[in-house]
Amino acid sequence: MTNLKRTPLFDLYKEYGGKTIDFGGWELPVQFSSIKEEHEAVRTRAGLFDVSHMGEIEVQGADSLKYLQKMLTNDISKIKDGGAQYTAMCYENGGTVDDLLVYKIAEHHYLLVINASNIEKDYNWLEVHVEGDVHLVNLSEQTAQLALQGPLAEKVLQKLTVSDLSVIGFFKFQQEISINDKKALVSRTGYTGEDGFEIYCDSADASALWKAILDAGKEEGVLPCGLGARDTLRFEANLALYGQELSPEISPLEAGIGFAVKLNKESDFLGKSALAAQWESGLPRKIVGIEMVDRGIPRHGYRVYKGEKLIGEVTTGTQSPTLKKNIGLALIATEFAKLETEVEVEIRGKRLKAVVIPTPFYKRGK
Repeated sequence: MTNLKRTPLFDLYKEYGGKTIDFGGWELPVQFSSIKEEHEAVRTRAGLFDVSHMGEIEVQGADSLKYLQKMLTNDISKIKDGGAQYTAMCYENGGTVDDLLVYKIAEHHYLLVINASNIEKDYNWLEVHVEGDVHLVNLSEQTAQLALQGPLAEKVLQKLTVSDLSVIGFFKFQQEISINDKKALVSRTGYTGEDGFEIYCDSADASALWKAILDAGKEEGVLPCGLGARDTLRFEANLALYGQELSPEISPLEAGIGFAVKLNKESDFLGKSALAAQWESGLPRKIVGIEMVDRGIPRHGYRVYKGEKLIGEVTTGTQSPTLKKNIGLALIATEFAKLETEVEVEIRGKRLKAVVIPTPFYKRGK
């Protein structure tokens, strides 16, 4: 794995027991203790993730809003200073370039947070479509990101700052917050289904912040967490993962993130015509939740059948640590997407029974 990229925290992984894997060209920890332990920590207490592999692109200039309205599916004009928004970026055919977060720093000044495996592709796509007074800067290498997630996240992080974290609302952020004497942008979006914070800091400060947060959370049982728990947590909350629920072949509408596609916003955006046509003619396929009836775990890429008809495939599946059930997300023909429809998943050459169930599988407080 010598050719893999590494985050500024790589040298600390071993110290905390991290087991690394190749994740989209990055050498990242899949777990520190165990996926189940880390998952439970986030659901009941708090867990700390290194997500410094994510990309950050700054967009500035007098035409930045007009430009982002053209590039992104959501209505960027609705974001206020200090606000964040989830959105997608599409090809002309409606396929997904990436899903991302947009932070509005100030008028004519935005920060895009993109998926790690897409940094180069996204930057090139954005750059080739620049029009007018728009300036792009790729800040990915100089920026680290830590995510402290779970019901005790605010209590723990508050120990390290004099800033009142309770005033940072959901999908809001504050800049220049001092966390353990290190300057950071702190947001509250979350990719786990729990409350929590994202801490964007200078790469050189990441290791000190990682240690400080874990020390501050020792009493509360905060654990370092890897990609395994991050995936099971986001999956239970039905939060899409690029490369599985979203791809160049899967549109945001098919993936179930239509709430981030504003077909009625005033400005046209790339892919709008294709998405509007999908919407008007009815989606031929959609992502649904499934629960296994027979014994077996649905995994990414497993085929889904109705009788002898191949109707789609599993995008994500696992044994849910919270629900203790074998469940999955599957992209299937819309005619079979009705709740309680019985389907079959092909697992190791056998067709096993499953049923379509509601999503999200897990919702905080319920």
